Amino acid sequence: MPKKILIDYREKNSMVPSELINLGFEIEFKELKVADYIIKGIAIERKTISDFTSSMLNGRLLKQLEELKQYSKNLLIVEGVEQSALYDDSPEGINGNAVRGFLLSILLKHNIPIMFTKNAEDTAKFLAVLIKKKQKESPINVKKHSLNKKERMQFILEGFPGVGPKTAKKLLNEFKTLQNIINTPLENLKKIIGKKADIFNIIKEEY
Repeated sequence: MPKKILIDYREKNSMVPSELINLGFEIEFKELKVADYIIKGIAIERKTISDFTSSMLNGRLLKQLEELKQYSKNLLIVEGVEQSALYDDSPEGINGNAVRGFLLSILLKHNIPIMFTKNAEDTAKFLAVLIKKKQKESPINVKKHSLNKKERMQFILEGFPGVGPKTAKKLLNEFKTLQNIINTPLENLKKIIGKKADIFNIIKEEY
């Protein structure tokens, strides 16, 4: 039996850990700085379909992929439906070809392999096979990728739904500071980024 499978504590909400236990594996929840699962030195990020598309839109996935590359062995699992469903135009307005291009970028630019699974049970079974095949272990004391000032500013803007890297850079190049963007009238923002600017109405809303 292999050693414990290290799992990020935020994965408690998924069914994968319980499926791994049912398969006879010992698990341990930890606060992992990078990845959702560490299996004998392999860093694994798991995304459901909805999480994949939303994190693709807000830029969070790109940051996670960069952090994942601190491990010499890494893997992205996309879980939930058949792979072809990813290519349908999504409710969030993502074009199927945009998803195809993003997947190619993950494979070719970031050199991170992608595995598609049907559900939590399928994911757990795949991880079980991976455990049996992989023998070499690596340390887990990696750190979060440290963003510079410009990256932090861009990261904050990309937290708004619909604001991707290109839109964030366009706003920052035009207005220079986050404060200037927040203080700019909505109509002026629309001249730069169109209807996407409507999301900044949330700044005025009460909690």
